[in-house]
Amino acid sequence: MTKDEIVRKKQEYIFNCVTNYFRDDPLVIDHAKGQYVWDLDGKQYLDFLGGIVTISVGHANEKVTAKIKEQTDRVQHTSTLFLTEAIVALAEKVAQIAPGKLQKSYFSNSGTEANEVAIITARMYTGNYEILALRHGYSGHSHLAKSLTGLATYRRAGVIPSGVVHAAGPYCYRCPYALTYPTCDLRCARDIEEVVKTSTSGQIAGLIAETIQGLGGFIVPPPGYFKIVAHIVRNYGGLFIADEVQTGWGRTGKNWWGIEHWEVEPDIITSAKGMANGVPIGLTLTRPEIADTYRGLTISTFGGNPVACVAAKATIDLIEEDRLMDNAHEVGDHFRQGLQALQEKHALIGDVRGMGLMQGIELVSDRQTKEPAVEATKRVIERARRNGLLVGRGGLNGNVIRMSPPLNISKADVDQALAALDRSLAEAASAS
Repeated sequence: MTKDEIVRKKQEYIFNCVTNYFRDDPLVIDHAKGQYVWDLDGKQYLDFLGGIVTISVGHANEKVTAKIKEQTDRVQHTSTLFLTEAIVALAEKVAQIAPGKLQKSYFSNSGTEANEVAIITARMYTGNYEILALRHGYSGHSHLAKSLTGLATYRRAGVIPSGVVHAAGPYCYRCPYALTYPTCDLRCARDIEEVVKTSTSGQIAGLIAETIQGLGGFIVPPPGYFKIVAHIVRNYGGLFIADEVQTGWGRTGKNWWGIEHWEVEPDIITSAKGMANGVPIGLTLTRPEIADTYRGLTISTFGGNPVACVAAKATIDLIEEDRLMDNAHEVGDHFRQGLQALQEKHALIGDVRGMGLMQGIELVSDRQTKEPAVEATKRVIERARRNGLLVGRGGLNGNVIRMSPPLNISKADVDQALAALDRSLAEAASAS
């Protein structure tokens, strides 16, 4: 098809809510390799969004695709009613790199499903019903996941599930208490107890929190935050659920899991996205005594699919063999320094934050008032595309540029991205 045919048929046959960047001139991707993608016109782009924090080891990585092809030729599908080597091999590998005593896995198709399984499991294990979530958090697309989400745009269509209570998120740049870390004494964390005591029955099933809030704008909680939160949650009968859908698999640098930077062992971990380098998969991981309290039977037609499991294990093995979590740390530090240099140069950048190869910049029209520069952010995204760079957008107001390139990129790739971003920021500012 031509580009015009694809765009026309998207409008005719696909829900309008399925959002595309560049609405007036959608980018139609034709093929991808490594850190690059190409559109139908043959233009090459440096991909610094990575399928929304999903391409861990580069597009079409031969070490992953070879395993996928081999498994597809052997057996492409079985439901969970039958065992395969692929599902148990992946589960064993996950247990080997899991923090603490987390050992048992439930495989599904997405982060949404992984979070659903986590909530159901927490409710069964504790015997309690109410769940705490955080403002600015994102948990997925189902009704339960929407009710957990703390962003209005993604809660529409009628949120029905009950028993979900939101607490203030750890958004230091826009502290809801108008305080400053560290003199704040981590008020946002300590206020979790007040929320439990005033907005719940006092006995909760748990709290679910992204280690770094992704769609909320790569919001990084301050040091010590999760230790306080996990302690409070457990004191009131609940489990601490770490949502690692975006931060798992070495993305934040040094460690396999983002939560390890906060030196906390969660009761349940959920993950997806970068786990299989773009092949759909979801993971709910917990301790045996928690997993074994799940009452009744479940089946999954596609969860634990052998091709998806092989893709995930191949991705994890490659990250381990090449120590890509170390590369994420080293190259991520280089990236962060470059972004901070751009902050000094461009008044649009109000905040630089992130961890490893998960970095964001929040754009503001005035650094004193921190007024979100929403239209300028849209212009930066557009200009970046013209300059051969693909980045993402997020935040409650849509004024945060999110960047999550493959974990095996080089400092030279980062320098190329920084140069394109530098030009894009200048062009967006001059066009205002």
